[in-house]
Amino acid sequence: MSTTPQPVKAARASDKLDRNVIITGLVIVAGMIMVVLDTTIVNVALDSLSAELDATLSQTQWVVTGYMLAVAMVIPITGWAMDKFGTKPTWITALTLFVAGSALCALAWNIESLTVFRILQGLGGGMLLPAGQAMIVRAAGPERMGRAMAILGVPMLLGPVFGPMLGGYLVEYTSWHWIFIVNVPIGALAIALAVWKLPSGDALAGTGGDAGRLDTRGLVLLSGSFAALLYGLSQASTHGGFSDPNVYGWLIGGVIGLALYVWHSLVRGTASIIDVRLFTNRLFSSGSIAVFLVAVGLFGGMLLLPLYYQSVRGEGAFTAGLLLAPQGLGAIVAMVIGGRLTDRIGAGYVVPVGVVIALIGTYPFTQIGIDTSYTWLSIALFVRGMGLGAVMMPTISASYTKLAKESVSRAAPTISAIQQIGGSLGAALLVTALTGHLTGLMSDQGLQSAGGGADQLSGIPADAMPIVGPMLADSFGFAFWVAFGLTAAILIPALALPRHRHGRPETTETSGAAAAAAL
Repeated sequence: MSTTPQPVKAARASDKLDRNVIITGLVIVAGMIMVVLDTTIVNVALDSLSAELDATLSQTQWVVTGYMLAVAMVIPITGWAMDKFGTKPTWITALTLFVAGSALCALAWNIESLTVFRILQGLGGGMLLPAGQAMIVRAAGPERMGRAMAILGVPMLLGPVFGPMLGGYLVEYTSWHWIFIVNVPIGALAIALAVWKLPSGDALAGTGGDAGRLDTRGLVLLSGSFAALLYGLSQASTHGGFSDPNVYGWLIGGVIGLALYVWHSLVRGTASIIDVRLFTNRLFSSGSIAVFLVAVGLFGGMLLLPLYYQSVRGEGAFTAGLLLAPQGLGAIVAMVIGGRLTDRIGAGYVVPVGVVIALIGTYPFTQIGIDTSYTWLSIALFVRGMGLGAVMMPTISASYTKLAKESVSRAAPTISAIQQIGGSLGAALLVTALTGHLTGLMSDQGLQSAGGGADQLSGIPADAMPIVGPMLADSFGFAFWVAFGLTAAILIPALALPRHRHGRPETTETSGAAAAAAL
């Protein structure tokens, strides 16, 4: 007869990802993969859209900017919608908006109509990430958070890798309409799976109706602040710096709006659209800071990789996507191992090791030139991908570890907004470092640069590359040094992430209560 106590057996059984958690995770991935892929696919297709729709590049840029602003506007309301109507209905509504927007984008007749339909897409896409996180957190519970979040990390890490490859293929071999048409069958399948497989009611989000009145003033303040910050950061990437009034004006406005919202939320408390007192939870605060720095350092660095292959090495978008594939493979390996280790020993042990691995994989890119071996870069990318996989999802899962069930729906939009702003800030900082360094090198040689920001890279004529190419490669190396430093900064909040002793949480009582609250 077994002498193992029944509570211990039950605890060990609950540690495993059951079928419902896996199915929930796969349904969420089916919805999120098209959203993450779509973002990078559209970025690759901007030149084609300009030519086909007879629009300037600045007009076409609003296809991206309009989507991004819609995402910023809708993220704060997602938590209230999940509490009011339930997570499953919110998820299905978001998917439907995104698919409808995709179909309309494919039918667009000019750049103005395409921008409007992209905004509709953004209203759906902006709700999917926080809703998906909330569902997986509630389904898994704190004991299995790392492995469950690893499932959610698949589209978030692989989308930026394979999106340019798919986008390049569609642009090169089909018409621009297909970058949107491809979302329709995937989205229809995701909606069908959600209706069929996602549990309803208390299993994910409660019965709905307990959200109270919508905090309209808080929604306006918070959505407006996010939109101003993201727009300002996008302008910083375009202009190659933060000194332009079109950049710092929006950023200052966004910061002031956030300050006003903090005051508003402290007054209204739990009635506010997102309660800022969530940050009094030490793990949520340290996890949020880590998530922000991960987005700044690692996701910002992901912008540089396809730019290097295309601008310095002259590769097309499809080939550049293939060359980025090792990073995705490394991320998959690390997510499988890292998710299990996070549940056993805690993110406080996993994330610092992941940061070191990411630094090892980033260092070779600080030394890149115009003819660096693709084999060597692919090995470095695989290692860097392992660092990404071991850092991103454990930091997000740690943020939710000690939150009560009723707080998850409001915490998820907060984490999503932090990721969006951090990624945009990282991109702006690295583009600024890259183009500023290049401008300095060209000035030293008596050369003038064309344009500013990311436009400066596409404005270099082919016949100038023998002279400008080495300077451009050197500037990419400098920008990767900045990415290296930003990645190293993740170690600071990582030290405050939770650690478990002997593979178990700190106390049985604490973990049991947290599991009961989450489930």
